[in-house]
Amino acid sequence: MVRKLTKASVFWQAAFLLLLVGGGVAAVQNIEANLARSGISVSFGFLGSQAGFDINESAIAVSSTSSYARVLLAGMINTLILSLVCIAGATAIGVIMGVLRASNHYLGVRVAGLYIEVMRNLPKLLILLALFLFAINTLPSVRQSWGLFDTVFVSNRAIYLPAILPGSGMRLLTAAFVVWLVSIAVLGRFSRRVQDRSGVRYPVIWPVTAFILAVVLVSGLFGWVDFPVSYPELKGFDFRGGHRISIQFLVLALALSLYHGGQVAELVRGAIQAVPAGQFEAARASGLGFLQTMRLVVLPQAVRIIVPPMGNQYLNITKNTSIALAVGYSDLVSVMTTSINQTFRPIELMSLTMCVYLAICLAVSLAVNLYNARVSGGGIAR
Repeated sequence: MVRKLTKASVFWQAAFLLLLVGGGVAAVQNIEANLARSGISVSFGFLGSQAGFDINESAIAVSSTSSYARVLLAGMINTLILSLVCIAGATAIGVIMGVLRASNHYLGVRVAGLYIEVMRNLPKLLILLALFLFAINTLPSVRQSWGLFDTVFVSNRAIYLPAILPGSGMRLLTAAFVVWLVSIAVLGRFSRRVQDRSGVRYPVIWPVTAFILAVVLVSGLFGWVDFPVSYPELKGFDFRGGHRISIQFLVLALALSLYHGGQVAELVRGAIQAVPAGQFEAARASGLGFLQTMRLVVLPQAVRIIVPPMGNQYLNITKNTSIALAVGYSDLVSVMTTSINQTFRPIELMSLTMCVYLAICLAVSLAVNLYNARVSGGGIAR
């Protein structure tokens, strides 16, 4: 139902908007006046100057000679990567535990219930610190790292993995990944239309994945593209070459995934219980097992209920990555804090950080809302 706008409602909305704008302008002018009396001016010119400090982990090249803008960009990328990994981890854990909690399996129900109650009633920072101390004290030092076939090494500093160097092989893998995503999206929509018309359900994900992998493997075996690999080697006090995943990142991803997985599990359980009981009975009468019933009948209907509150959980995960400062991971907040200590520009740096977090959260919210609109208006999601 669409409400009709009246003159009174338009007037009060416009007045409220003007009040907000006026309050914002007054606050900015007040801040500028107070800073001017202290001999301080707001300027972002320092972003182009040399930062003078390095960060321990970055997806882009960063050194002590990099500018503040580049260091902040590296921190923002670290925050994005950590957020995506935690969102995926919390979703996977939450769905598994939520399905177990809603099942009739005696042991599964109690294990899932214990997990959910523990994770929902423990502070996330306590979980993070416990996992971090356990990893630091349990895993070996770099020189005594655990090795797997002399290619993968595990220490209390990082996990070291082989890495494919830039070249024709990396370009092929990137193109294959893009083609894989586009093919699944296009063929998945076509498959759903065919199923709606004929009732025949054609698989999409596994055939497309097998084809893409076959193309990559054949290209490598016949030498059409090169896949130069860099292996980690112990040199001095650390490994050189390959790719490293820091213990800080792993502990953060695990802690936030476990913590929010408990909350996602309750959302999944509630959505499953909201599906009419007749759907379960009809699926069982058709000869479907429990997992088939969940995958083909129950979860597709529960998605419509899960998506809106799940968006709030994704936003919370994104914001909670700021606890990375507790274990020394170089996320955006950590880089901002170090930059403030060196530049004495708290207003500028905090404003930038708030804008970045706002943009990330708005993007996540937009994606969830678009998917929610698609699921609500486009039939059952599969």
